[in-house]
Amino acid sequence: MPIHSALQRRFSVHSVDEAPSRGHQVDGVSFEDAALHFLEECHPAADADDEVALFVEDCETGERQCFRIDLSTGETAPCN
Repeated sequence: MPIHSALQRRFSVHSVDEAPSRGHQVDGVSFEDAALHFLEECHPAADADDEVALFVEDCETGERQCFRIDLSTGETAPCN
């Protein structure tokens, strides 16, 4: 088994405007990585600032983090 796949975890990701039950299962090595994989797969609609806000939850621990992602630059930042 490659080391990289051993580090992968399962996350549930959804827009802050959606209910958690609408989350998509995504594998990633971190919360931020999972958020970016979600964007590649699902292409959610951006707000007026060309950003999306996503909740990312670790399926094993239940820890949740929120990210705002600029779709034009790919930069991520925690939600305020």
